[in-house]
Amino acid sequence: MVKENNMEKWLPGPQVDGPSNFNSEDSNGDPTYISWLEKHPCAISSFDRMTSAVKGKQVVVFLDYDGTLSPIVNDPDRAFMSDPMRSAVREVARLFPTAIISGRSRDKLITFIYIIIYIYIYIQVHEFVKLDEVYYAGSHGMDIMGPPALHLKSYDGKYQTNTIDDKGNETTLYQPAKEYLPSIKKILKELKRRACDVPGAFVEDNMFCISVHYRHVLDEDYGTLEEIIGEVVSEYSSSFHLTRGKKVMEIRPSIQWNKGNALLYLLQTLGFSDSANVLPIYIGDDKTDEDAFKVLRVRGEGYPIIVSSVPRETSASHSLRDTSEVLSFLVRLAAWGEDALS
Repeated sequence: MVKENNMEKWLPGPQVDGPSNFNSEDSNGDPTYISWLEKHPCAISSFDRMTSAVKGKQVVVFLDYDGTLSPIVNDPDRAFMSDPMRSAVREVARLFPTAIISGRSRDKLITFIYIIIYIYIYIQVHEFVKLDEVYYAGSHGMDIMGPPALHLKSYDGKYQTNTIDDKGNETTLYQPAKEYLPSIKKILKELKRRACDVPGAFVEDNMFCISVHYRHVLDEDYGTLEEIIGEVVSEYSSSFHLTRGKKVMEIRPSIQWNKGNALLYLLQTLGFSDSANVLPIYIGDDKTDEDAFKVLRVRGEGYPIIVSSVPRETSASHSLRDTSEVLSFLVRLAAWGEDALS
């Protein structure tokens, strides 16, 4: 494998730590935002201080997709990562165990990324095992695919399936909502039939959840769409519930599982469930990422990082303004990791 680090060319400026290089305050004069940044400082300006806490711990990286690795776009089917971002994720995943946890379906997520990313799992005697896959968790963590998992007593084995991928590698699927698939298919069919009457509405099949995008729906038509979704969901109210995101409404199974649970599952799979020698980093921009932020807060370890250019209530400890700052942070993390592991 090529070990040379070519990521610095993607940085928008010098890599010297400190607010003079990546100072979000200078780019936004809103005093409310500046005050918010005092509570959730820029992860780039704080980079040296954050990495000083590693001290032999294993860094594990968790990333949301839309709004984090790819900008929010008008057409959900065209939410592709840029080449620099793809390179940055590849470098980070080459150095640290890495997982992408998204509301998208796992298959669509892999299609969007469209690369083979190398990850290393930190195990006993401080060796690294190279794998051909990053962990992918689609449907807000309800569809997880990764390398073979250890026997996990705290998780129901009926949701875990060992399988072989198209390259002949053994992988593990964990799908805690798979018993809801028949109902999801019925809801999807009904929503597609009824939502087609609302111009601009787009119903997306994300396997274990259904996303209804209304970015192109006129204000005067939004009420009609909301009513349609409400009526459909009410028929399955004992098993499904409605959540809201950025110009999207989602129908999800009513199970005790979210991105925070997916994070804990992956940490346990990696052997870090009760370990004090791990430092998780989770970067996300959506309300659903708050569940993962809260998990890290409760564990009292790691860095939950929110992607937002406006003040908002969050359990994150640090912030990044947008995907360009996510790119800068990942590039810097890869460069730091290259030095730390050399």
